[in-house]
Amino acid sequence: MRKPKDFDTELKALADKARQLKERRVRQLGELVVACGADALDADLLAGALLHTVAVKDAATKEGWRKAGAAFFQGKARQPAPRSERQPEGALPLQGGATSR
Repeated sequence: MRKPKDFDTELKALADKARQLKERRVRQLGELVVACGADALDADLLAGALLHTVAVKDAATKEGWRKAGAAFFQGKARQPAPRSERQPEGALPLQGGATSR
C-alpha cells in the first residue's frame, strides 16, 4: 500500500511559495521605481500617474509606452533623475532596495 500524501504540508509549501513570489514582485516594483528615477516624485503624484495609466484605453498610446519601456530595459533610454534630486539629503535608502552606483 502506498503512503498517503500529506496535503497539509503540500498546501503550506505552496502558500509559502506564493508569499515569496508576492514579496519578490513588490520588491522588484520598488526597484523599478528607483531605476526609472520615479522615486523623486512624491507618492501622490506617482499614484496619480499610475492610475491615469491604468485608465487610458487608447491602444496606440499604450503601445508607445510599451515600446519606451522595452527600450528602457534594453538600456537604450536609461536616464534616471540625477542622484541629488532623487534622494534628498539625510534621507535613508529603503532596506533591501537597489544600491546606489
